[in-house]
Amino acid sequence: MKCLLPFLCFFSLSAIAQLPLDVHPGERIALIGNTLFDRMRDFGHFEALLQQRYAEQKITVRNLAWSADEVGLRPRPDGFGDINQHLTEVKADVILAAFGFNESFKGKEGLPDFKNVLKAFLIELKSHHYNGKSAPRIVLVSPTRAEKPHGHLNDQMQPYVDAMREVAAAEKVGFADVFAEHESRSALTINGIHLTDTGYALFANDLYQQLTQETPPPVNAVTKAAVEEKEKIWFQHYRPLNYYYIKGGRAEPYGVVNFPGELKKLSQMTENRDKAIHGEKVSDESTEKLPVITGDRPINEWHTPADELKAFKIDPRFEVNCFASEEDFPDLFRKPIAIRWDGKGRMWVSTSTTYPQILPGQAAEDQILILEDTNGDHKADKCSVWADKLHMPLSFEFGNGGVYVSDQPHLTFLKDTDGDGKADHREKILTGFGTEDSHHALHDFVWSPEGDLIFRESIFHHSQVETPYGPVRARESSFFRFTPATGKLLAFGSYMSTNPWGITFDDWGFHVGSHPVFASAVHALNAPYPDIHVPAGSYFPAYSGTCGQEFLSSSHWPDELRKKHFMRVRYKPTNEVELHEWIEKDTHFEEKKVGIVFQSTDLSFIPVDIQQGPDGAMYVADWYNPVKGHMQYSLRDTRRDKKSGRIWRITAKDRQLEEAPKIAGASVPELLELLKSENYRTRYRAKVELRSRSNEEVEDFATELFESIGFGPIGDEKKAKEVEQHRSESPWLPLALLESAKWLPEKGIDTEGVPGGLVSFVLRAKNHLARATVTRQLRWHYSDVIEGKTLLQTAANDPSGLVRLEAAIAASYIGTQEALIVVLDLLKHPMDEYLTYALRTSLDSHTLQPLWKGNEAFLKQHPELVKFIQDSEPKKPAQLAKRKKAEKPNPFDNQPNLVSITIKTIPERLLFDLREFKVKAGQPVKLVFENPDVTPHNLLIVQPGAADEIGMAGNEMAKTPDGFAKGFTPDSPKILHKTKMLNQGDSETLRFTAPAAPGRYPYICSFPGHWLVMKGEMVVE
Repeated sequence: MKCLLPFLCFFSLSAIAQLPLDVHPGERIALIGNTLFDRMRDFGHFEALLQQRYAEQKITVRNLAWSADEVGLRPRPDGFGDINQHLTEVKADVILAAFGFNESFKGKEGLPDFKNVLKAFLIELKSHHYNGKSAPRIVLVSPTRAEKPHGHLNDQMQPYVDAMREVAAAEKVGFADVFAEHESRSALTINGIHLTDTGYALFANDLYQQLTQETPPPVNAVTKAAVEEKEKIWFQHYRPLNYYYIKGGRAEPYGVVNFPGELKKLSQMTENRDKAIHGEKVSDESTEKLPVITGDRPINEWHTPADELKAFKIDPRFEVNCFASEEDFPDLFRKPIAIRWDGKGRMWVSTSTTYPQILPGQAAEDQILILEDTNGDHKADKCSVWADKLHMPLSFEFGNGGVYVSDQPHLTFLKDTDGDGKADHREKILTGFGTEDSHHALHDFVWSPEGDLIFRESIFHHSQVETPYGPVRARESSFFRFTPATGKLLAFGSYMSTNPWGITFDDWGFHVGSHPVFASAVHALNAPYPDIHVPAGSYFPAYSGTCGQEFLSSSHWPDELRKKHFMRVRYKPTNEVELHEWIEKDTHFEEKKVGIVFQSTDLSFIPVDIQQGPDGAMYVADWYNPVKGHMQYSLRDTRRDKKSGRIWRITAKDRQLEEAPKIAGASVPELLELLKSENYRTRYRAKVELRSRSNEEVEDFATELFESIGFGPIGDEKKAKEVEQHRSESPWLPLALLESAKWLPEKGIDTEGVPGGLVSFVLRAKNHLARATVTRQLRWHYSDVIEGKTLLQTAANDPSGLVRLEAAIAASYIGTQEALIVVLDLLKHPMDEYLTYALRTSLDSHTLQPLWKGNEAFLKQHPELVKFIQDSEPKKPAQLAKRKKAEKPNPFDNQPNLVSITIKTIPERLLFDLREFKVKAGQPVKLVFENPDVTPHNLLIVQPGAADEIGMAGNEMAKTPDGFAKGFTPDSPKILHKTKMLNQGDSETLRFTAPAAPGRYPYICSFPGHWLVMKGEMVVE
């Protein structure tokens, strides 16, 4: 004990951070915490002040903050490491820690835990010598004040500010109270909580004054610019895209070659910018030299647009022409990702030449282009840049007079405010979305029928986003719903899903996708973080490899295809544009593939988006790249094409095109009239335009429209369906157009007037699709609608399974015990996979689960709930109630000297878990192959040296319509043994006698592209 006391005294004293802060020469300051510091990267005011004050000390500042971090909850990508690792890497002498905002949403009940966790965290920090010689000096930094419309959050935050002050004093660390109110003529935040540039300037002054006890000087513009430049390079080092490939589960085989040198170079470049901040002249010439990486694996051929068109096998009912390509605009049009049409009939395209990974020090340079056909020859002849300096814009949508765009890791809003045809306003609306895999980041931007922006992310990702309503977290795939008028973000549909690109809605607002196909069934709110829902693929069809679908709703298409059919673009394993029928069942809709619009024998064809244009034709974005696959080749493979890109236009042969409707500049009555169009995209674009108009301009016209619909019975059956569909769409209008004005609550929602009566009326309509559509609206306005409980209970017991499904999901949004009890009525009716999934995920949501899980009294009252939870649990990770049958005895297994081998796929990694096994020549072998992965796989054992030949032959089978049916297994004598292409959860047993000739016999998966990494060897001795 006597020996320990001096150490403890030294430890305690060395960790004290007295204010004003005494900064020594060469010291390194680390910032940790939430979005307050995370967003500060773009605004260099504070560090510039520090650098000016301590110019002689030549300090170094490293920002390690992360959006929505809490003291006790700091999720990170796979392989990223913890806070201690990164504080050690930056050799922190001083730590500024900003917390308290996200924790405050736990209310007064959360204060005791917050104090305990904060104390433990400070003790942990003080126990380390990150600089290698002494404990860090620590300063806690309070939240800043909230503004209208979220000023009420200040009362919520104040107790947490007081708690931070109390804990800081007890632990003898500094405390900077920046919870100050500022008088300003303009808003200091973008959304009530996140600071603008002006807000950060005031915050910098406050924090500087707290730390130094001095009046802040004016910020030097040169120093500020140097700080912001350093932050850009440091962010690339600290938060690079594709982390799952850099240090995570897919770092091998390529990441371990590519990225250690790149990270070293970025670190050196950051240090150079530190020197520039200190006034030194530096050059990056001496930084790490990076190798030029060209893979040794074969790639596909590159063809001109004309030759690519010749490779299309086109259904004779359709015609295809090239609307735009790199030949038309060689300096601009390259690598299209997403396409949208504006109200003027112009195509907008997001493009990326930085994908899949930005080079060290490279500035984000991706673009949004506008393509126009000015002479009416159905080919673009004008191309202009609307926005640039974007970071892999996987998707975008028009809204609020501008564009919302995926700008990894941000949701960014762009706008042209001066009318010069180019975006000049840029605002990061939300940040903190996952970027572990750059092609799984935010995508699928689409407006919901209610007027919310829907988007999603996919496998490997960890997102945490700070909002005025609390932090939103998700992992391993999730949908998001963003309401621009309120800034509210909801996460739903979280389960492990791969490559699920492309979503749309049918005429009744049912969500159509690929993972899953009937995506309306997965709309329940997410489970309590970090839990995710049971996998949808265990219950109903869900698959990867497609990039979009679009209904044939224009009059251009033949009557037999219109409205009930959609086109789907599939980039793997076959390169084709498919035709599907959308078939209604009791509880859901199903797709039925009824044809191939065209298939390409050119494997460089990569269709990544599809949308119906104003003329009624279908347009397909073609990424076009001889390197096909994200992880099958090095992210740095120089053969990845950066120059090509095509837009293909599909029309019905001998059918008249539609006349593009007037949307931009149309009057409100004209736009409301367009909502009666049978063309989904006409209605969709009219709504986008209406949302850009003032509430006052729209309100009276919308009221007249509601009244004109009428509520009486309709005699003609066809007319009845049209009117009921329009009635069902009408409640969306006030939600989609007038939410910011809170028009519905002001008008009053009841069961007699308009539009409240419309909700009640349609719930009693004869058309079950109309009833399902309006039941969906109970998610948002249950508490506002008189008889809400009665309406929900009526829906939960509706004869239609589709209505009952919507009721089950609505309960997770309502989130009350009343709603929980009501939706248990579903169990009084037949339950299939879709209803089971909808109810199960609703019960597991973060709103309903706390009401029953662990509540013994409630569970005792509702034994049906206990039984349902037990029965609905997937028996395998992705197979509902699919029991593995016992294998019949096989005489082969009774042989002496039998060797038994089990090989499994590693989920989401395109790897076998066993890379090598040994057998003796002529030995009997029983090999069990199991596929727990969501992607189909097979296993082929081939002759020595034949792996590449068989793999390439499997690739070639992707050119043929029956390639998938044949399991991409070539007809070759060099294949010794083979399994079928197994779906998730399936297994197959191979029994054979090992070859007589010793050697190394490769085994591969021949699914196109997989053979490059999914391989091993059977060693015959």
